Amino acid sequence: MTAGSCNTALSAVHASDEADRVVVITLDHPPANALSDSLVSDLTAKLETLAKGPDAPALVLTGAGERFFCAGGDMKEAIDFNADAMAGRMKSFHALLCALENYPRPLVCAVNGWCVGGGIEMALFADVVYSSATARFVFPEIEHGMLPAVKGIAQVREILGDRAARRLLLGGEPIDAFDAKAIGIVDQVVDQDNLLSTALADAHKAAAKPPAVFAALKRALRSGTAGWSDEEQLRVTVADARTVFLDPAARAAREGYSD
Repeated sequence: MTAGSCNTALSAVHASDEADRVVVITLDHPPANALSDSLVSDLTAKLETLAKGPDAPALVLTGAGERFFCAGGDMKEAIDFNADAMAGRMKSFHALLCALENYPRPLVCAVNGWCVGGGIEMALFADVVYSSATARFVFPEIEHGMLPAVKGIAQVREILGDRAARRLLLGGEPIDAFDAKAIGIVDQVVDQDNLLSTALADAHKAAAKPPAVFAALKRALRSGTAGWSDEEQLRVTVADARTVFLDPAARAAREGYSD
């Protein structure tokens, strides 16, 4: 991808000019960066496009403005849905979560304001999550007659544990950034003015690591691999070892370490 930017009315992808290859993806759907159908499909397509090829960039995912990272599903759209339309909406959001989960390179999330429902689900598929001190986190679906995606629920329980997952999903009450850090949604809370620069610095550092090694580690860390048979784990281990051994960046790192 060449340096520059690609904009739509709902989201923007900015490609930095720096050699470390970091792309900032900004959710930009005023007034609250809600997940409309078109935003979800656009974001999924961008992630899948950026993931292609051996030189996929590191990503920083954030929201436009300071009040909202993401307001979750677009309720204005949902009011007019029938059951079939809602099922299609959930399929699209599931595909987005898969694209986030399968992104092979560093994925850093900068939560710059309210992080609601699907916004939390997206953040939990990032490798690192930074939050402004004023951010708030809530799953309000139980209050609005809606459901989160099962894939998102599973990730909430996987990362936060059963008790915290039940508190958030069944209680429907918001928590602040520091409580979110305490239970594992957020890795670090920073001042709003330093949020994006902190996330970018982390992304640049991670982007310098050998891509093949990073991708193999992310694949092995996915929760689904825990259920693999010993034979499947061995097959993937051997295949990844061959790929990493032949990867020029990984070889350079080995040679640098041996020096």
